[in-house]
Amino acid sequence: MKLAQGQIWKTSPEVHSYEGMSVYLRIVDLERLSVGYKEMLKADTKDGHHKNASKKVFCRLIKGAELVSE
Repeated sequence: MKLAQGQIWKTSPEVHSYEGMSVYLRIVDLERLSVGYKEMLKADTKDGHHKNASKKVFCRLIKGAELVSE
């Protein structure tokens, strides 16, 4: 799996969810060891919360997720 800036991932509810609903994660800032991402309830919205995680943690969040768009 190759991470790239601008990718949107739809998470698996079993791994990462908000009240049982899937969450969309858009990669905003991609660095060597960290990922800045925006957590949203809908893929086509601008509303969401900016968060940071290490690449290892981010990959655990998107385990079982599907890539929506690049």
